[in-house]
Amino acid sequence: MSKVEEFEELRPLLFSIAYRILGSVGEAEDAVQETWLRFDGSVTRPTSTKAFLSAAVTRISIDVLRSARVRREEYVGPWFPEPLLSDPYQDPARSAELADSVSMAALLLLERLSPLERAVFVLREVFAFGFDEVAAAVGRSQAACRQLLVRARRHMEAGRPRFAADCQERQELATRFFDALKDGDVGGLQHLLAADVQLVGDGGGKAPQLAKALMGAENVARVLGTIFPWLIRIGVTFEPQEVNGQPGAIFRNRDGKIVHTLALDVLDGQIQTIRVVINPDKLAHIGPVADAWAVDREWRQARRQMN
Repeated sequence: MSKVEEFEELRPLLFSIAYRILGSVGEAEDAVQETWLRFDGSVTRPTSTKAFLSAAVTRISIDVLRSARVRREEYVGPWFPEPLLSDPYQDPARSAELADSVSMAALLLLERLSPLERAVFVLREVFAFGFDEVAAAVGRSQAACRQLLVRARRHMEAGRPRFAADCQERQELATRFFDALKDGDVGGLQHLLAADVQLVGDGGGKAPQLAKALMGAENVARVLGTIFPWLIRIGVTFEPQEVNGQPGAIFRNRDGKIVHTLALDVLDGQIQTIRVVINPDKLAHIGPVADAWAVDREWRQARRQMN
C-alpha cells in the first residue's frame, strides 16, 4: 500500500481526533493536512502508521489549541464549536462514545480541560488508545497520562447530565419542536421546553445574536414563536439535520444560503438547551452563507409593515 493510500484510509480517524481536540472543522482539516506533510516528508516508514499519524495529529492539535484558547477568551459573546453534520469516522464498537463525545454539550465540557487533559481524554476515553500510545502521542509518561485522565474524567463527569435521552425520544421531541416552531405555536413550544431551558446564540460579533442567553420556558417559547413565523414569511426555510450528533436543523434564506444552524439538547424528556450558530465563519464549511444582517433587517421590516 502506498503512503497516500495508507494516509487516506486513516484520514477519517485523524480528522475525528483533531475535531474533538479543537472544536473547529477548519482547524481540524488544517491539522490533518499538516500531518500528511510530515508523513510524506518522513524518510522512513513507521512501524505503525496509525500510531505515527495519530500522534502527529494530536501534537499538532495541542499546539493549535494552545494558541486558539487565547482567541477564544477574547471572543465576542458565547463560543460554540463549529457545527459538524457528520462524523467521518465510524467504529461500531465505539459508537456510543463517538456519538456522545461530538455533541455540543460534550465539546463545551472539553473546553474546561487543559490541552493535554483534552488530548488524553479524547485518545483514551473516546478512541480507546492504549496508555502507551497516548503517552507517545502527548509526550508524557504513562503515569502522568493516567493522572491527566483522572482529572479530565472528574471535570467531564461533573458537568454531564444525569438523564440522557435515547435516540428515538430525541427525534420524536425534535419533530414536535420543529412543527410547533413552523406554526408559531408558543404553547406547543413551551410544553416541550424544560422550565430552565436556555436559548444561546454564537454570532461572534459578526451576525445578529442574543445579547445574552435567554432563559425560561415561557420567555424562550415566546421569542421563538414570534420570530420564526416571520422568518418563514420572508422565505427562510429549514431542514431537519443532525448537528453534532444531536437533533437540529439548517436554516436557509430564499436563495438557499445558510443563515444558521440550530441544535437541541434533550434531557429527561424535555429540551434543555437550544444552541444557534450564526457566525458566518463557522458555517462556511457547510455551504454558501447568507448575509444574516440582511435577513434580520428584512424580517423586522416585514413585521413593521404588518403592524
